[in-house]
Amino acid sequence: MQILQFSTAVPQNKYSTRELMQFFPCELSEGVRQNVLNLGVETRHLISHNYPTSKNENLMSETELADLFRGVCEKAMEKADLKTEDIDFFIMTYDASPVLCPSLNQVLIRKLGFNSDIKHVNVQGMACSAFSKTLELAENYLAVHPEDFVLVCISGVNSYWFYNQVRDFKDVMEISRINSLGNEEERAFELRKWIATMEYFLFGDGVAGIILANDRGGLRVKKIVEVTNIDFEDADAGYARLAVLNESFKFGFYSHLSKEIPKLGVKYTSAVLKKLFEKDVERSVKTAKKWAFHTGSGKILDTLADAYEIEREKLEESYEVLRRYGNLAGASLPFILERIVSGNKLSRDDIVLSVGYGWGFSASACLLEYVKHV
Repeated sequence: MQILQFSTAVPQNKYSTRELMQFFPCELSEGVRQNVLNLGVETRHLISHNYPTSKNENLMSETELADLFRGVCEKAMEKADLKTEDIDFFIMTYDASPVLCPSLNQVLIRKLGFNSDIKHVNVQGMACSAFSKTLELAENYLAVHPEDFVLVCISGVNSYWFYNQVRDFKDVMEISRINSLGNEEERAFELRKWIATMEYFLFGDGVAGIILANDRGGLRVKKIVEVTNIDFEDADAGYARLAVLNESFKFGFYSHLSKEIPKLGVKYTSAVLKKLFEKDVERSVKTAKKWAFHTGSGKILDTLADAYEIEREKLEESYEVLRRYGNLAGASLPFILERIVSGNKLSRDDIVLSVGYGWGFSASACLLEYVKHV
């Protein structure tokens, strides 16, 4: 199976990190501001950073997200010289959407002009490891239907989740001050606010479209592996949950990011690379011309680069995507790979390693080989 084309898109609204500090509902201390800057994000594109002004219930609209999806899918098909009638299987994956049910792919099928009986599947909740799961689904489909074309659409739109969390913040404590609090309940609440603040400044919005088929050039997918919850408690390293509020029809949102995530990134990268190469991992990883690491944060990229002694040049696209767009969840790897392929930095038979991570905790890796430019 080969990846024929990548297409990416972001919302029109672009903000620098320093601009968003001005929009933030409270003044940030110098220590918290430095935490934000250390994330490695300079600018992001967001569907919206605004907060509801009314206390009345407001239904969130999926219109702009659906338009982004439609545009990126149409662009991917155009680049591959395909029409809607040429697509045989449609895979859509995302984590955040204003519509919980029905899934967005059911809406987009008609917006894109597909027949109502097209084969399709919706993948939700895979977070930042979604890219490899969609490749796996496409590979299984193409093994049975070798002449068909698959369209994958991946969303990294996160503002639906993270921007409403901070709208009434009056202050955000520095970590040293939070750790000194004697009351456990108060400490947990202040830590939750600090995490919500980091999420506000880390995650961006973007979508990617991918065309896959057999034996037609591009990036050949040679092997896909995944590891989930090596230790049972790893599942608590990161998550997003609904919370029940003491009011009819009302729900809250609770998210968590553990300080152990960079270390878990190294641990899980080691596990998936061993599964990917089986023997002589150290020698095998050195054959990679480029790496595509999920853009968790600047610290996570630095930690992984140091752990595997990866030259900065091999990771420059990962740092670029983080810097320009923030953490794009499952869409981050397609954004990175599009830049690697479109930059004419690959020659025939060059190896690209793609590594993604997901809340849960999970990691996945793909061994990709460049065949030719399509």
